[in-house]
Amino acid sequence: MRNVKLGAGSLRLLMNLWPPFIGAGIHVERIAPDYLEAVVRMRMGLLNRNYMGTHFGGSLYAMTDPFFALLVMNRLGRKYVVWDKSSSIDYKLPGRGTVRATFRITPEQVEEIRQATAGGGKYEPTFSVDVMNHQGEVVATVEKTIYVRLKPAA
Repeated sequence: MRNVKLGAGSLRLLMNLWPPFIGAGIHVERIAPDYLEAVVRMRMGLLNRNYMGTHFGGSLYAMTDPFFALLVMNRLGRKYVVWDKSSSIDYKLPGRGTVRATFRITPEQVEEIRQATAGGGKYEPTFSVDVMNHQGEVVATVEKTIYVRLKPAA
């Protein structure tokens, strides 16, 4: 699967069939065809509710985990190595009901990554996303740092 280039719709479908996402109630609503945006939601359910009756913090984190790396990886193409490097989450409000996160990268950020890695070195950009409740309030802010490098020439 790693060597097969998927369209955004196929990737969305596969993500929605991934057992960890199913179990946590995470659903990928949209991945833009140009891979500059992804929208993810998570409904409150029995499997992602904590003792206090709010979203389990680990599920809030899980819904944000792979998306910046996936967007960047698909924008850059197969000549690059892209990994999640680190992450932090700042919980702002208890999450209840359906929560959403919209991940966005810009063409300028992608070009910055290309330029920073052109000489073969690594680059570690940081991206931020807010997890929002149905009232538009920020439930959590997640910062993700990814590792990017050109693959060595074969």
